[in-house]
Amino acid sequence: MTFLKKYGWAVFYGVLLTVFTLYVVLDTFVITRVYVPVPEEQETTTKTSVTEVTTTEMPTTTEESTSLQVIEETTTEQKLIINDTMYKDGNITITLTEYREYDTAIYVADVRLSSPEYLKTALAKGAYGKNIRQKTSEISDNNGGILAVNGDFYGVQESGYVLRNGILYRGTAARDNEDLVIYKDGSFGIVEEKNVSAESLVADGAVQILAFGPGLVMNGEIAVTEDEEVGTAKASNPRTAIGMVDDLHYLFVVSDGRTRESAGLKLYELAEFMQSLGAVTAYNLDGGGSATMYFNGRVINKPTTNGKSFEERNVSDIVYIGY
Repeated sequence: MTFLKKYGWAVFYGVLLTVFTLYVVLDTFVITRVYVPVPEEQETTTKTSVTEVTTTEMPTTTEESTSLQVIEETTTEQKLIINDTMYKDGNITITLTEYREYDTAIYVADVRLSSPEYLKTALAKGAYGKNIRQKTSEISDNNGGILAVNGDFYGVQESGYVLRNGILYRGTAARDNEDLVIYKDGSFGIVEEKNVSAESLVADGAVQILAFGPGLVMNGEIAVTEDEEVGTAKASNPRTAIGMVDDLHYLFVVSDGRTRESAGLKLYELAEFMQSLGAVTAYNLDGGGSATMYFNGRVINKPTTNGKSFEERNVSDIVYIGY
């Protein structure tokens, strides 16, 4: 009894602090927060307000990828070709090539489109929010993707622009962010958030904003230094990048890394490689354990976080080609 009188308040505050700390950890890594867009009386390419709904569960998909089949089907428009290294129809042509450069396995999908509408993004479980994650392959399957790579993993950031398929989910700038802007005509631009608002980018015709970076190639010139790196990332890493060669001609690139078979790339090496493929604009997306390429129903690379186990990481979003 004397102990409680003397130390009661200390015990109370200790318990309170423990509960609060537990909540912060759960809120950061476990509790799902979904932000539902509320359409306003304006075009979908203008800013959309967002309200918050908190939940502890999200539905999971039961769909599984089917094994790859070779399809050659004649249609009234053009022959459809699908095999291990190609997808081709009247609107989309994708050619997959594996390279060996810098002691690293690099996978390149060369993409040519008849319209920019087939270059899209998608969110995990179809929702924007916190701690909402799925594998790149699952998000792609749920959205009819033919080719997909992981995106910018917006969900681990509290700020930075998030524009997806014309809907502005987050317009709060992060001072050091260098973003890739994809416009409605399919062209690419690289901007610094501190210099331009998300609303003005939307007004100029932006339909996607990806905020990871940095820009690798701008106007055909390498835009990073030999020593530049992303935060605390290792010097050689699994990487994901996207680039534009010319009108409606794109490059999706993923490299393996952190293994004996594949060392991984430095940012400068990735930029050099993208430039060598003819990219006039190229941008670095989330890499490391997130780096994943999914094509024609199968994971092409070997995603890994530690170099020992190989499996896809759950991510917030993807960039993909599809209908």
